[in-house]
Amino acid sequence: MVEDLLKMIYLNFMPTKKDILNFAVNADLMKRLDDFRFENRINTRSEAIRRLLDEALKKYEKKPKE
Repeated sequence: MVEDLLKMIYLNFMPTKKDILNFAVNADLMKRLDDFRFENRINTRSEAIRRLLDEALKKYEKKPKE
């Protein structure tokens, strides 16, 4: 709870030019994300998510439209 409060304060007083994406995941997906992150020596979950999304979208965009 304190962590959530600190996060809200940080987000309100530390403006960023990046859009913020906030979503919930189940424990299994979080473990898979953390496993990917550690196996690839990625410093943060945010960076791991960015890399995974970027790769997935590149593959999706290459598929021919039906």
